[in-house]
Amino acid sequence: MLILTTVLTTGALTLTACGSRDEGKGGGDGDKTTVVIGVDAPLTGDLSALGLGIKNSADLAVKTANKEGFVEGVEFKLEATDDQAQPSVGQQNAQKFISNKEVLGVVGPLNSNVSQSMQKPFNDAGLVQVSPANTGTELTQGDGWKTGDRKRPFKTFFRTATTDQVQGDFAAKYLFNKAKVKKVYIIDDQKTYGAGLAASFKDTFTQLGGKVVKTDHINPEDRDFNSVVTKVKNSGAKAVYYGGEYPAAGPLSQQLKDSGAKIPLMGGDGIYSADFIKLNKKAEGDLATSVGKPVELLDSAKTFIENYKKAGYKDAYEAYGGGTYDATWSIIEAVKIAVEENDGKLPEDARAKVLEAMSKVKFDGVTGSVSFDEYGDTTNTMMTAYRVEGKEWKPEFSGAYKPE
Repeated sequence: MLILTTVLTTGALTLTACGSRDEGKGGGDGDKTTVVIGVDAPLTGDLSALGLGIKNSADLAVKTANKEGFVEGVEFKLEATDDQAQPSVGQQNAQKFISNKEVLGVVGPLNSNVSQSMQKPFNDAGLVQVSPANTGTELTQGDGWKTGDRKRPFKTFFRTATTDQVQGDFAAKYLFNKAKVKKVYIIDDQKTYGAGLAASFKDTFTQLGGKVVKTDHINPEDRDFNSVVTKVKNSGAKAVYYGGEYPAAGPLSQQLKDSGAKIPLMGGDGIYSADFIKLNKKAEGDLATSVGKPVELLDSAKTFIENYKKAGYKDAYEAYGGGTYDATWSIIEAVKIAVEENDGKLPEDARAKVLEAMSKVKFDGVTGSVSFDEYGDTTNTMMTAYRVEGKEWKPEFSGAYKPE
């Protein structure tokens, strides 16, 4: 914990020095070269609360860089697309970004299955992609990661969110060791994110000595879960672990409580949203994990929070705000490196040089120290467990966890 505090304090000092002054060489200079940073997220539909938080946080990073004249001779511009949480739409959006030669990096998407449709096109085009939310372990370490055969499938993919492997492990240890729950019923939505998270949770929970009374699946488009609720109620489980997102998790939890089963539902960062509580009148006591430490408790995030409020965004930054700002800033940092290594001018092969620079990116950001390992994964594996109390998510426990 002492090491963490030191890192966060350093992050706060750096962010204050580089990203929060009111004066600066602001944008608007006609001699500046335009660099476009794309952002892809669900801006409409059930998951739009998270998607709009991603868009706004990326927008804030771009505006801050321009206000500060962070990269001499460069004016950043944000281009946002709505993937509707659909892989096919995400793939179309990827092609739009690729065809615009001014785009030197893309932030997003939210969903791991959408990312799977975008990774290869971006890789083929040499266009950097940094997601603040994708947690599917295979996205960076390949399908063989479970057997120890870790191979990076796409050199252009990076993320500021940690993996399902880490998150599922953390959740299992928290539920077993801290919450003292020994019997769980596992449900997932059969999507890339949900199924992967549930599998990781199950592996660690059983290794710890916990009992999984049953595993089950639901259709994430459904809202009537009485059939699975009945099975949970009769199973003797002391908690439900759900791999999926809040649009289905909220109703599932409420129907579980309505049935008389007074047990908590726990999930990952996909349910860590204010909208989970809006959809669930009986959310009290439910649990979630999310990447990083709550930004409200980080000295390094104070400037981000203040500037987000000043900017007047009508939507909250939600679970991925800090990570999105850092994801966007990592692209900005890479552009800065590419420009400085080319005598102060944007190189002709800018995409290739920005990609090359990503391995050199290291800075103190909103969420703490930001850098990437050999797989493109964040080196920050801090996780937090939250509990719903008084109609709000309240942090219960934070720690940096890696599977043993």
